[in-house]
Amino acid sequence: MSGLTHIGPDGRARMVDVGDKDVTERVALAHGRVHMQPETLQLAIGRDTKKGDPIAIAELAGIMAAKRTSDLIPLCHPLALSSVKVEIEPDSEANALIVTARVKTSGRTGVEMEALTAVSAACLTLYDMLKAVDKAMRIDAVELLEKTGGKSGDYRKAAT
Repeated sequence: MSGLTHIGPDGRARMVDVGDKDVTERVALAHGRVHMQPETLQLAIGRDTKKGDPIAIAELAGIMAAKRTSDLIPLCHPLALSSVKVEIEPDSEANALIVTARVKTSGRTGVEMEALTAVSAACLTLYDMLKAVDKAMRIDAVELLEKTGGKSGDYRKAAT
């Protein structure tokens, strides 16, 4: 467990002290997918359901979730985010909506969790907005694609 920074020597959970880290620009990019029936995808692309525009509402939910990550994930530091962008695009071949979040800050700790939280909340919101017509939707591939800044350096997911 020595590689886990949120576990103290006594085995108890702790919030990492980032006070001695340098302030650097930090950016994280994450994505996820919501698979659905072709008819459901067309309904979403049409942006007009009984509940409203599912894409616009899910993008807003993702932004809001990124800003509240430290309220949802117990050991995350509250961060002053300088930018949160959530975009949802259709993938007609896969009958899916692709959710991408890019989060940026200048601080002492990274924004990977904020990007992943934004994607997760946006995917869940799409499900909520469209579940009346397609309860069999599937959320998958929520993952960090890249991050920059900080002591550990840059990360880019290897192409598969």
